[in-house]
Amino acid sequence: MSSKGPSNDANIPTIQIRDKSGSALLCFLEQLIPLDGTDYALLTPVDTPVSLFRLSENGDPELIETITSNEPILAVADVVLQEHDLTLVRSAVTLTVTGELDEPEPEELEEEEFDGDSESYELLVSFRVEDQEYGLYIPLDPFFIVGKLNDGHASLVEGDEFDKIQPIIESELEERELADS
Repeated sequence: MSSKGPSNDANIPTIQIRDKSGSALLCFLEQLIPLDGTDYALLTPVDTPVSLFRLSENGDPELIETITSNEPILAVADVVLQEHDLTLVRSAVTLTVTGELDEPEPEELEEEEFDGDSESYELLVSFRVEDQEYGLYIPLDPFFIVGKLNDGHASLVEGDEFDKIQPIIESELEERELADS
């Protein structure tokens, strides 16, 4: 059930990326994209990324986009994951899970697409906090992160800078893909 993507190779270099608050995430370096004198990196997390959703009986799960690292919900998620020999990591960019995830049989895979969301997820665990149910889901689509490399360090590209650079990076990757085929 690991969604680390195509980067499960020990030969692929890793780099630690940091966000503005100083939180770090170890990632595989998928692509290096030099643009206008700046090196950008397309990265995927080494550990399995997960998304936290609030679950309801009569509707689609609701993604919780902003959560603090000391949120009580995450303490409960920690305990539930420990029962499966997994550990929740409060990383830069996303929550991740470390440990051995079992690969599901294709017929057992319960893929979910939520309304208005083209991404697909697989439920890892669900749990209750007070009277509310939550779920940690693994995104089944590749989880890419854009970083800027500077003096051997990588920083997260986000906000206006990300909005500006994203189409340029996508165009560069499409050109590379066409050149490779």
